[in-house]
Amino acid sequence: METAPARNLPVHLSLWPGEDIPFAGPEDGELPRLTLYRPSAEFQTGKTLLILPGGGYQRVSTEKEGHRPAMMLASRGHAAAVLEYRHSPARHPVPLADAQRAMKRLRSETRRLDLDPGAIGVMGFSAGGHLAGLLATQPYVTLPGAPDPLDAESGKPAFAALIYPVVSFCEPFCHAGSREALLGPEEEGPLRVQLSLERAVSKTTPPMFIAHGQADEAVSPENALSLYSALCRASVPADLHIYHGSGHGFGLGRNHAWGRDLLEWLATLPAGKGNEACC
Repeated sequence: METAPARNLPVHLSLWPGEDIPFAGPEDGELPRLTLYRPSAEFQTGKTLLILPGGGYQRVSTEKEGHRPAMMLASRGHAAAVLEYRHSPARHPVPLADAQRAMKRLRSETRRLDLDPGAIGVMGFSAGGHLAGLLATQPYVTLPGAPDPLDAESGKPAFAALIYPVVSFCEPFCHAGSREALLGPEEEGPLRVQLSLERAVSKTTPPMFIAHGQADEAVSPENALSLYSALCRASVPADLHIYHGSGHGFGLGRNHAWGRDLLEWLATLPAGKGNEACC
């Protein structure tokens, strides 16, 4: 007897060959780990999202802010891949190196899976939103070791969706916990400014969707407002949604409206949006 392979069950994708993982440390465990969800062929849009869960750069909220959103997106025709990236005690640039490598891996994979390599975006939650913003605004991390074929791929997203994101590492509304976990408590130099998203936006920043809760007491909505203002000044297409009564970390709980609003925004992006800038 024979059965057709299950197309839309999650599969794990390796980021680096064998054990040759840059910046490897004894605390890494099984991280980084990338899990891909594919949509059914009849509903496939061609778009792919790399999902970066939150956790304050101290952990990864994989289920609520990773696999659940990925399953929702796949059910609506979008491929989605959840990255469990390395975090504290690993410091910058380790999480960004993982995210850039995951983007390169996905871009290579889309060529094999009949997805659009120019329509790969990133979505992040809380500190994962900050990491998504770094992926959209920061230069490539120089990796130790010999190059491999994936180095030829682009690590830049074509679009970005930031959900209740940490944005600024500078006062007065920075999220000190995320900053210290990523940079260390002693860092008081230029990295705080360089890694503040509202100061890193340029005309080459990809289109962004931003969602935040007005009642967020953990990560002030001023983060989202400052990023949106910077995007407007740079003439970067952006949608901002502030939800009355919502706090922090709501994920997709009770079918929160941001999920519907995100799907509507994704539908406005043609396949290959931002391809010239990212590839």
